Amino acid sequence: MPNQEPAPSIENNFTAHDVVQILREQNWHTSELTAGQSTWCEHAATLLGPRCVGRGALENLLRLVFHYEAQEILSHTDSHAALSRYAARDALRQLASLLLDPVPLNSDRLREIVDIMKTNLDIRGRELFQTLRLSLAGRPGEGDLDRVILLLDEAAAVDFTTPVKSARARIIEFCSALD
Repeated sequence: MPNQEPAPSIENNFTAHDVVQILREQNWHTSELTAGQSTWCEHAATLLGPRCVGRGALENLLRLVFHYEAQEILSHTDSHAALSRYAARDALRQLASLLLDPVPLNSDRLREIVDIMKTNLDIRGRELFQTLRLSLAGRPGEGDLDRVILLLDEAAAVDFTTPVKSARARIIEFCSALD
């Protein structure tokens, strides 16, 4: 699994203020920020900022935190392609089983889940991570989505105007939406 923290050589042009501006523009949060929400905005800028070439890219990654509809996700062709990969359904079942545990998903817990899945399943790399990213971030992709996933439970706990679905809620919704 890619390192959870951005590489120090990558420049971050975004701050918590940029995250707050996007939250307000998108109406994801409309009132004054609590201390927990401010901390989350700083964490989001730190994790996502170095991966974003422009403000639009940052907004797109934040959208994945605040907008998640499993039925919509599963209506896309690339979702079906990811789920048709070798052992993708096995990875999904294993992930769901591990996320039912109410332990908050942070970098240590995500690393533990990935290690368990690697041990229990005969998959690595794309087969493992695309299923994880699709079911939790809402699309298959690269390591920037791992950072989105790391923000989910923290955002769900601080009660933004637009409720954020936790990783546990997302995997339940995703599995329920499968035919």
